[in-house]
Amino acid sequence: MKKLMRVSGWLPVLFLVLNLSFLLGTKVWADDLAGFVGKSGTLRISGGTAHIPVMKEIAGLIMKRATEIRISVAGGGSGLGIKQVGEGLVDIGNSGRKPTSNEVQKYGLILYRWALDGVGVIVNKDNPVQSLSQSQLQEIFSGRIKNWSQLGGVDKKITLVSRDQASGTRKVFWKKALEKGDISSRALVVSSNGAMKSAVLHNPYAIGYASLGFLDDTVAAVALDGVAPTLANVRSGAYPVVRGLFSNTKGSVSGLTKEFINFLYSQKGQEIILRKGLIPVAQ
Repeated sequence: MKKLMRVSGWLPVLFLVLNLSFLLGTKVWADDLAGFVGKSGTLRISGGTAHIPVMKEIAGLIMKRATEIRISVAGGGSGLGIKQVGEGLVDIGNSGRKPTSNEVQKYGLILYRWALDGVGVIVNKDNPVQSLSQSQLQEIFSGRIKNWSQLGGVDKKITLVSRDQASGTRKVFWKKALEKGDISSRALVVSSNGAMKSAVLHNPYAIGYASLGFLDDTVAAVALDGVAPTLANVRSGAYPVVRGLFSNTKGSVSGLTKEFINFLYSQKGQEIILRKGLIPVAQ
């Protein structure tokens, strides 16, 4: 009985510690949003679609905390994001590739890299072919391998799915996975990571590629040369098809734009980035 009483005597202390930890954690998160309190205005964001899950969650948190702020988040691809921010149509232009030196000079861009992202090859989850060599992948996308039976799969024609020329995801895939090899003109072209996943999900013979942040158990991620596209393998450097995610501004930032960029590097912002399947990068 004495032993039981001695243990139970710690329960109020334990509760107090846990409650204090929760409150401190909440305070830290609240402080990350403190820069938005009392502010009003509109923030416009467009560009790379790999960024959208992070952007939308952060925008929702901000607008919930500061009801006089309105934030719009649109896709369109990296090229569009760079062009629109450079022309003053949006405040932040996202890109899944580093803007070229010509783009930086032409538009006076400031670059903020806040995450690393892998680009994974995906097939329908019912496809038995879930591991390829890099050379096989290059043969597939060039159109030289046309049937899944050539890879140990079913005797069905391969449906290629790719992204448009403005896509940063396409650029890194073409450069690092295909080693600047050909992409067949017969490939279906989609405009976003979400559309890519949907195309592969609904076609049992399709193959495409998408940001790791969009991969889930509705599609199958393909190992390249035995290495799966996972966060751990991206972080260790074992998986080679990796790019930075950038938010770009026209000149130095101020006001809501500055607060939004700062939030990406805050504790809460970094937690959101990690939860969305990306690797946070310190400022």
